Amino acid sequence: MTNKIISALFVAACAIMGYAWAAYVIGTREGPALEPSVYWAWVAFGMAIGAAAGFGVLLLLRFVTQELFERISPALVAIVLAMITGYFLGQYIVYALDIEDFVIHTLLVTTLVLLFGYVGIMLGLTRASNWESLIKAVKRQEFENGNPKLVDTSVIIDGRLADICETGFIEGTLIIPRFVLHELQHIADSADELRRARGRRGLDLVKSIQENANGRGIDVQIVEDDPQEVSEVDGKLVHLAREFDAKILTNDLNLNKVAQIEGVQVLNINDLANAVKPAVLPDEEMHVKIVKQGKESFQGVGYLDDGTMVVVDGGRDHVGRDVSVIVTSVLQTTAGRMIFTRLRSVLS
Repeated sequence: MTNKIISALFVAACAIMGYAWAAYVIGTREGPALEPSVYWAWVAFGMAIGAAAGFGVLLLLRFVTQELFERISPALVAIVLAMITGYFLGQYIVYALDIEDFVIHTLLVTTLVLLFGYVGIMLGLTRASNWESLIKAVKRQEFENGNPKLVDTSVIIDGRLADICETGFIEGTLIIPRFVLHELQHIADSADELRRARGRRGLDLVKSIQENANGRGIDVQIVEDDPQEVSEVDGKLVHLAREFDAKILTNDLNLNKVAQIEGVQVLNINDLANAVKPAVLPDEEMHVKIVKQGKESFQGVGYLDDGTMVVVDGGRDHVGRDVSVIVTSVLQTTAGRMIFTRLRSVLS
């Protein structure tokens, strides 16, 4: 609504300027005075030309997009600079053409100030940035200097991040958005006992990392940035990662895939854990305890000490027993590692 009112006033001002120009041209005309009807016809023509010029400017501004005019300064700065430009351009034209007539001097400068002032107002209202974006740019520069990493909710709940930070393998800035803390608090207030315990452990982990950060070369920063145009937490993290030029620290498989599609680098805790696990080769013998039945009718499932799942062919009837198995294949994924084996013998 404000833009429409300003646009209407601008067109009206252009019509008035057209009237002033027409009256001036007619007034400087040599010869007999014009008939009143002819005089007002020329004045109306001048007003129409002025209004048409105003509409032309409005039409041209429709083609000014966000990409053509980045929002790099507050609106007031854009308006003032535009009006100053119009004024000095008018003064330069008067000086270059050696115009001595005070009236035409005033009309020329006023017209240019009006044109440039309107352009500055419209660009200031619709394209110029605000102080918040400038503050974000400063924050981004700070993060860039500190090798920033955005921390996801899942990796906090996982519990291994604090131990990894203790080893010194992670350095730089750990960015924890406020909405991630809110999600952790929501989980900690859950009615489900297990979910509540995981949320509280996540909050304790954040506190632990903050307390031990200085001695490990880590800077933990809580940021208030919350992209309102994105509803999901994963989308917000990807948006902030691109804005801060940061990596995402997570163990969420879906977030990992989305971030890679968006061109954001991901540090997956599961990938790190898999990388440091001892290598298991086909035909290697190992011992495992079968704890449950597998998906297939003849399979049993066990787990190594590090949580790796071991699928045992022929182990369905030996649940609860320690068995000796032969490795047949290893499946390595971002979500984790699975070892497929065949039963060799029952140990106990």
